[in-house]
Amino acid sequence: MNAIGRLDAEPKALVDTPLIAPGIRCAGCIGKIERELPKVKGVTSARVNLSAKRVLVRHDAQVSEVDLVEAMRGIGFEAQPVASGLTSDDAETKTLLRALAVAGFGMMNIMLLSVSVWSGAGGATREMFHWLSAVIAVPVIAYAGRPFFRSAARSLRAGRTNMDVPISIGVTLATCLSLYETLTWGTEAYFDGAVMLLFFLLAGRALDAAMRSRTRAEIGALLSRMGRSASVLQPDGSAHRVAAEQIEPGMLMLLAAGEALAADGVVELGKGAIDNAMLTGESAPERVGPGDPVYAGTINLTGPLQVRVTAAAGDTTLAHIAQLMDEAGLSRSRYVRIADRVSGLYAPVVHTMAALAFAGWMLAGAGWHQSLVIAIAVLIITCPCAMGLAVPAAQVVAAGALGKRGLLVKDGGALERLSEVDIALFDKTGTLTLGEPRPDLSTLTNEEKSVALALAQVSRHPLSRGLTAGLLAEGVMPAPVTGITEVPGSGVSGSLGGEPVALEAVPTSGSRLACALVLGDKHCTIEFRDELRPDVSETLTAFTAMGIECRIISGDRMEAVAAMAARLGIPGTGGISPEAKLAMLEGLKTEGRHPLMVGDGLNDGPALAAAHASIAPGSASDLSQQAADAVSVGERLMPVALAVRAARRTMGIVRQNFGIAVLYNLCAVPLAIMGEVTPLIAAIAMSASSLIVIGNSLRLARAAR
Repeated sequence: MNAIGRLDAEPKALVDTPLIAPGIRCAGCIGKIERELPKVKGVTSARVNLSAKRVLVRHDAQVSEVDLVEAMRGIGFEAQPVASGLTSDDAETKTLLRALAVAGFGMMNIMLLSVSVWSGAGGATREMFHWLSAVIAVPVIAYAGRPFFRSAARSLRAGRTNMDVPISIGVTLATCLSLYETLTWGTEAYFDGAVMLLFFLLAGRALDAAMRSRTRAEIGALLSRMGRSASVLQPDGSAHRVAAEQIEPGMLMLLAAGEALAADGVVELGKGAIDNAMLTGESAPERVGPGDPVYAGTINLTGPLQVRVTAAAGDTTLAHIAQLMDEAGLSRSRYVRIADRVSGLYAPVVHTMAALAFAGWMLAGAGWHQSLVIAIAVLIITCPCAMGLAVPAAQVVAAGALGKRGLLVKDGGALERLSEVDIALFDKTGTLTLGEPRPDLSTLTNEEKSVALALAQVSRHPLSRGLTAGLLAEGVMPAPVTGITEVPGSGVSGSLGGEPVALEAVPTSGSRLACALVLGDKHCTIEFRDELRPDVSETLTAFTAMGIECRIISGDRMEAVAAMAARLGIPGTGGISPEAKLAMLEGLKTEGRHPLMVGDGLNDGPALAAAHASIAPGSASDLSQQAADAVSVGERLMPVALAVRAARRTMGIVRQNFGIAVLYNLCAVPLAIMGEVTPLIAAIAMSASSLIVIGNSLRLARAAR
């Protein structure tokens, strides 16, 4: 690493570089990377996102991406910069499932052949079944064992061991010894044990990979919500279309009605309404005029505006939110730390026990064959399959139970974090409420409804969309209004039978939403309401019963949030920026609290990623759903409380599973060392311990009640 070697003692600027490392599979990998990578000269820190298989490296600006990739390879992990699009989690899961299917097919056939041998078949019959088993087992082991063999080889090349090293040694030795027995017409072969071992190990790894896999969009998906170009006023007074990447601070953008902003800026000329729903979750548009800030990704609903650019490209508020989400979604888990310590001890302890067992029996005069069989049994019986299934098996069952109740868990580790929450923070619009302005049509006549539909259906205004949906739901047909135009800053107007008609904006205060319908000289006000979800009070009561404090934090108007908080009887704060939400969460965590964030707006993305645990409603923006640990489907809020309740039960089962795994090893390992266990019995014992763990986890099938 030449660039690293050339670093001098002068302070250098630090930069962050994200890398993708598909080989990150367990807590041991996290500990190894975060411990070893900072030892490289020029690297300050490394933080691993287990779910996304990413490593965020903070380093001196002179350290190149090539240097970081080489450093990762040096500690046993293949890595590439994020932009290279290395193998995704979905591809890894498919690979594991294919290997699991092959191992399962081989195991069933070899076990069927072994029945005759177990029943006492001898002579030529036994030899034939051994050869048939070998023909099936060798290619099955070579294919299904690749995830373990490759991982072990990378680790050994780096001069280290991991949990896959003793697994690979045990499987390889059992296969080689079985081939030797078959070739020399021996009485014992252990193909069934080796393949069974791989099957259960792959089952555990596939379960874990499936739970970790999440549909996480890249930052580019978020930034694509910005306008791709903008009309920029030139010094000679002409206007030219400029790509978003070429926009610079100080330029003057000309923004037409219905156009998305391509950069942040301040309005210099014109008045209008901006749809901030994607950014704040607020359904009502925000009135803007000269001097008001506007942000990339929001939509100008009405008249033309001239906007002086203040931030463009990667410096916009939208880009900053994306960066916060990427940096905040780092792995954090108490059980991960426990597994880290276990994995650090597992390989050397198992190797030592197997070697001592071999040496001890050799000294006792048992001979190399019997000593090797005992050593293989020790390697197999101490396999951490039950330990590996302790967490994912419980998580899969609990996640399935929650899914039936309308809550989709995207990350198994989320259940652990959900079990620890002691304060719940709720966004307002779209979270506690349905996020859909619904009109009160009871005061309108049939004629007025028809006119309102004719005007509303041509507008993109949030209230117009809500009015259109409400009228169509009643089966209303639009009136033959002609000459319909959308008047900037005022509303939609037209003519019906020579008489003017219009939908006009109404000044609002607090949480009130309304518009006015005008038919000639007649005016009538249409009130809108953003209804609470049907079980909000019941959900808050459930949280209180679990000892969890509830608050509202929202980017909506302060008066609207205050009114909602008073109605629900919980504290509430409005007008909060994404940075302020993030700071509030960090403050709570500094105090030792474990906050749950429930939100739907794009501005909730960083908070959802940084919270101890997070849930987004199904109506949330795509980015909020991707940032959250779980998604609640449907109009009900109660699945959020059920998730916490189920998570607490799940962690109780996980602790029991760990206890079962530890007890199994305490009983099984001494028996194997004493020579009381063959490799086949070792594989069966290991499989039985795994089945007990899975059976215990199945008790969570009703966890979401």
